[in-house]
Amino acid sequence: MKSQFFKDVYEVVKLIPKGRVTSYGSIAKYLGTTKSARVVGWAMNNSHVLKGIPAHRVVNRIGLLTGKNHFSSPNKMEELLNNEGIKVKDDRIKNFKKLFWEPINELDL
Repeated sequence: MKSQFFKDVYEVVKLIPKGRVTSYGSIAKYLGTTKSARVVGWAMNNSHVLKGIPAHRVVNRIGLLTGKNHFSSPNKMEELLNNEGIKVKDDRIKNFKKLFWEPINELDL
């Protein structure tokens, strides 16, 4: 059984535009729980069995693919990002600041 918080996280993640990324902390901040970035990470780790959750678009605050080990293969997260035109080098998003999507600025509060 998923918590309401996890469901809220998934709703935000579904809104991340193709070709953009955001961070665990930005999702937590948007949901009003600034210090809950780790819980957002746990939600993402549990999202891989769900359809329609683009978990590959969520990375850590400096653009590292910290969730890659929760995908079906160690390279799957990078492959999904590459398919959207996002370049990755050494497990880190290139042009991270340019590609970053901030939900607090994009969504109605």
